Amino acid sequence: MSGHSKWATTKHQKAAKDAKRSKVFAKLIKNIEVAARTGGGDVAGNPTLYDAVQKAKKTSVPNDNIDRAIKRGSGAEAGASDWQTITYEGYAPGGVAVLIECLTDNRNRAAAEVRTALTRNGGQLADPGSVAYVFDRRGVVIVPKGNGLTEDDLLEVVLDAGAEEVNDNGDTFEIVSDASDFVAIRTAVQSAGIDYESAEASWVPNLQVPLDLDGARRMIRVIDALEDSDDVQDVYANGDIPDDVLARLDEDE
Repeated sequence: MSGHSKWATTKHQKAAKDAKRSKVFAKLIKNIEVAARTGGGDVAGNPTLYDAVQKAKKTSVPNDNIDRAIKRGSGAEAGASDWQTITYEGYAPGGVAVLIECLTDNRNRAAAEVRTALTRNGGQLADPGSVAYVFDRRGVVIVPKGNGLTEDDLLEVVLDAGAEEVNDNGDTFEIVSDASDFVAIRTAVQSAGIDYESAEASWVPNLQVPLDLDGARRMIRVIDALEDSDDVQDVYANGDIPDDVLARLDEDE
């Protein structure tokens, strides 16, 4: 799940430890293939591919898998699938808006799996356009805290690169920008010798629904069900989980 919240960051950190790591790996490999197909197999000259590769490496995807995915996507090696990007809109319980990005070679299967994941967990599929307006396409760079790095220090590094805000998300800082500026921000962060966790264009909610413990659990149940589908790449939701509720969710782990 992705989004503009501390919960999003928590989910991102847990992804590397996910028991379904093979599913996580497969989705990251898909991203690499598509990036190589779209912009070529030169990692240095293809920023989208660079970020897809870095994300895979930070999640411990083996280098051999990454190299083969680049070759398949760029056409240097046979075996690439005809991945199609499809976005579905829906609702989780409590009126939480959900945006679901799929990367699939079978549209009918993807649609069926998304619909089933929603309806079996108290959500529902929505008509195109009924949810998308709640989200804006933004650049999001996540930087882990450490080595005395402060919010002001980071803002000084990224402001000229196009950063609009830096948010303190507990263990990390979240740098938000126009979607077209995240590569420049990632480059500025690297040039300053600062490590980063992820850099990507993301759907960020412009309107959030505050959730209590029960509402948070129900939203998470829907998101987990969606992410269990091989065809689902990313899930974005506008449910806002307060710190005290997030702490109680952590106790459930």
